[in-house]
Amino acid sequence: MSSRQSQVHCSFVPPMVLEHLARASGTDTPDPGAAQRTAVVSQQLRGLRQSASPDLPSALTGVVQPRPGKGDRAIYDDQNTWEFDKELVRGEADPAVGAQNVNQAYDYSGAARDYYKTRHGRDSLDHNGMTVNVNVNFGVDFLNAFWDGIRLVLGNGDGQIFVDFAASPDVLGHEFSHGVVQFTANLEYWGQSGALNESFADVFGSLIEQDLKGEDFESANWLVGDEIMAPGLYGEALRSMAHPGTAYDNPLMGKDPQPDHMNGYYSGPEDNYGVHINSGIINRAFYLTAQELGTEGAGRIWYAGLQNLWPTAVFTDAAQVLSAQARILARDGVVERQATQVVRGAFRTVGVL
Repeated sequence: MSSRQSQVHCSFVPPMVLEHLARASGTDTPDPGAAQRTAVVSQQLRGLRQSASPDLPSALTGVVQPRPGKGDRAIYDDQNTWEFDKELVRGEADPAVGAQNVNQAYDYSGAARDYYKTRHGRDSLDHNGMTVNVNVNFGVDFLNAFWDGIRLVLGNGDGQIFVDFAASPDVLGHEFSHGVVQFTANLEYWGQSGALNESFADVFGSLIEQDLKGEDFESANWLVGDEIMAPGLYGEALRSMAHPGTAYDNPLMGKDPQPDHMNGYYSGPEDNYGVHINSGIINRAFYLTAQELGTEGAGRIWYAGLQNLWPTAVFTDAAQVLSAQARILARDGVVERQATQVVRGAFRTVGVL
């Protein structure tokens, strides 16, 4: 595993959004607000794999040993502390509990696991029955969710900017899919390989939600994160797969910076060299493919492609691999005959080919 990948901390809310929220909420109070605290903690968490942080409890750097591979779920309540796996509150086949977010985490992580099993024959995150470890109530008004290499971690939000992250199927699906990426292509989390990592998580997070709701291409809204927006941000989302760059535009969050074409590609150092920003280009290519082949066919191609990419893959690599997998699946009668041309056309439309 490369040093860059070993430091992976895949957050749902991009750092530039958190930084904008922190600036917008002001800094003149003795107790930092939720946005400022989340920005600081998220930055520290991103560096934990590089060196232990003196500012966070040692429990944050600990590793739990997953139970034998049963493909089961383990939902932990962190009790608004900064510690992981504080209390196991619901295991596989346990009855519902009184806490809504525990039950949502259980249901939606199960939906993600079942999507991969039913649609792609995958046995949990690692294809070897890995326990799906989900933590709820992490931190105090924590405005984020993340995959840290062994668990999905969900904040409560603050009720003003974001609501509880367990309320959204595509949040659970997105972070679960980061785990799947880790155990397949293991895409390095920076630059174009990192943007591919984020895009695969968005793609499958959206497909998991669509599968759960019985939606198809036409009925899906193709928004990522719209369900975690608090009432004051109603109508906004974190990303639009159909029209990158249009998901949000408000004083709190700023303006969505995602390009929908390589002519708007971000090449600066922020956001790990644009892992969330430039993922919109690949998201748009998937959307265009699904428009022609349907979500199931496009999902099969993208999953097959994920099995054949490598950690340092860039956008052109992905376009070529996905086109090749489309050809194989079309030959085998799994997707439509014109699938290869559709995939190539989608990547040409966004300027990758």
